[in-house]
Amino acid sequence: MSTSAMFDPTAVREQFPALQQEVNGETAVYFDGPGGTQSPQSVLDAMSGYLAYGSSNLGGPFLTSQYAVEIVAQARQAMADLLNANRPEEISFGQNMTSLTFSFSRALARTWQPGDEIIVTRLDHDANISPWLMAAEDRGVTVRWLDLNPADATMRLDELSGLLNEKTRLLAITAASNAVGSITDLDTAVRLAHDAGALVYVDAVHYTPHGSVDVQEWDCDFLVCSVYKFFGPHTGVLYGKHEHMESLTAYKVRPAPAHAPGKWETGTQSFESLAGVTAAVEYIASLGGDEGSRRQRLERAMALTKSYEIQLSEQFLAGATAVPGLKVYGITDVERLDERTPTFAVSLEGYTPAEVAAELGKQGIFVWDGHYYAIAVMERLGLLDKGGLVRIGFAHYNTPQEVDRLLAALRALAKTR
Repeated sequence: MSTSAMFDPTAVREQFPALQQEVNGETAVYFDGPGGTQSPQSVLDAMSGYLAYGSSNLGGPFLTSQYAVEIVAQARQAMADLLNANRPEEISFGQNMTSLTFSFSRALARTWQPGDEIIVTRLDHDANISPWLMAAEDRGVTVRWLDLNPADATMRLDELSGLLNEKTRLLAITAASNAVGSITDLDTAVRLAHDAGALVYVDAVHYTPHGSVDVQEWDCDFLVCSVYKFFGPHTGVLYGKHEHMESLTAYKVRPAPAHAPGKWETGTQSFESLAGVTAAVEYIASLGGDEGSRRQRLERAMALTKSYEIQLSEQFLAGATAVPGLKVYGITDVERLDERTPTFAVSLEGYTPAEVAAELGKQGIFVWDGHYYAIAVMERLGLLDKGGLVRIGFAHYNTPQEVDRLLAALRALAKTR
């Protein structure tokens, strides 16, 4: 039996209250996962359970404060397991990935000098571009751009060596495009950057719901992700190698913890959200069975759901060829589906992206349109001034029947123009 055949989304869907939503008498179809996934009941219970128990800030000599300390420790360990960090102290939390990156870019830029260089890519979400552009401008640092191949919207890693030199201080790069789904060969990118003496900051926001993250294997220096993209609450996560997080200067109020991870966490954290972080990681691990460590269960779970999502992707691509005027951007070769996430950017002849999304929305099929902050991607594809694209994203709680419903809706739209 194949791995994908072993995964049945039926039991999984029962755990998600939002998936029972209806629009005009039809069960809603959530293909908007790249913008944020739904949460299982266990996450909702964990968050409300924290608040019901009694909330407090850290550092108090009483029960609820000690409980908050434990909630934070559990969340840190859960994310260390999910990302395969060496130690939980390498995990810091913040409001979201964008805020964390802006804050961290300012701290890292303190180590730069005029004449230094950094590299950003045209495949990235702007949250892994603009913070570095602004930091570089502040410090008199040169910015170099790593291009994408417009034919299949993949990273031009063959051009990376030509951009790196002894002046390069940082490579900011995505693990997977939130717009077109292309996955980056991080092993190669990190190795090339490190050989040149540069640090690597990875945006894994879009990748984390769809593949196993291993910061030790990738050897990246820093990595960020967002828990609401993998079935949890709106919390950002920053991983950093311990030696870097200890040596860099964080921008914080006084007094502040002198050591990581506390030195990187500004203000009071959302402890109810951190309870949800642990529950979200536990939910994913539960898909990997009962045996072994949490990390082992997470690896099995991600392998299982990735195989299933590839099945949905193959179904969509096969059906897309029968929709007149539908263009799919990015990798469309079914033999290369392991090089992409199940996120598809499309256009439909005769319609603007906004019109397609609105028509599908009326039928209870939720998709995004526009640039989704992948501004550099849309600029490179020549689509930024044309309304961007329609983004369709599958998650493991989606079904083949939902994909069929989407394809039927697209075929019906195509016939009316």
